[in-house]
Amino acid sequence: MELTNTVSWVEVPAQSGRAVRLASGDHVRLIDVEGGQVGDVFAFSAAERTEHLSASHTRTATSRLFPRIGQHFMTNQRRPILTLVDDTSPGVHDMLIAACDPARYQQLGASDHASCAENLRKVLRESGFPSDIVPQPVNVFMNIPVAGDDLDWLPAETRPGDAVTFEAAMDCLFVVSACPMDLNSINGEHPTPLAIEITPSKSRFTQED
Repeated sequence: MELTNTVSWVEVPAQSGRAVRLASGDHVRLIDVEGGQVGDVFAFSAAERTEHLSASHTRTATSRLFPRIGQHFMTNQRRPILTLVDDTSPGVHDMLIAACDPARYQQLGASDHASCAENLRKVLRESGFPSDIVPQPVNVFMNIPVAGDDLDWLPAETRPGDAVTFEAAMDCLFVVSACPMDLNSINGEHPTPLAIEITPSKSRFTQED
């Protein structure tokens, strides 16, 4: 018998979104290809489409603004959906800021601008997973330092190839938007691609004679 582990790779072009289906135990690595790019991460239970990754429930469970390695991201039903298993980036992330959306860009004088909210809706439709829910995302690589009651908007500190890795704690749809924001400094005013690398769990290895 030989065990074969197939790693798959999905490009997330600048200012767009992509979705991948994960089984419990799969690992998914989100890679900042060129550096300095924010990724909005969403996840939805495969069994119950109204159950999704919740930043507020995660903060409640961890008592942190962002989980440590080994801690879970929780759903709105207070169940683990992802676990943070590795982080080769500077470790600067955000779970406070809402996904950019058409209303945000209208306020900034940029109607018809791509947004993370619309990227999410589009990939959910394409995945046969329609939903009007736009949860607060997990903004990986986003640099929003907190000082007292004030938030600042700074460029992402990631370098080319920096990555975070999650393990699926349940069967889920994992969605990433390469944030299109180019009207403030978070992406260095120049959005770039991300990449998703999926490694199946050992239980999903194909056994060949």
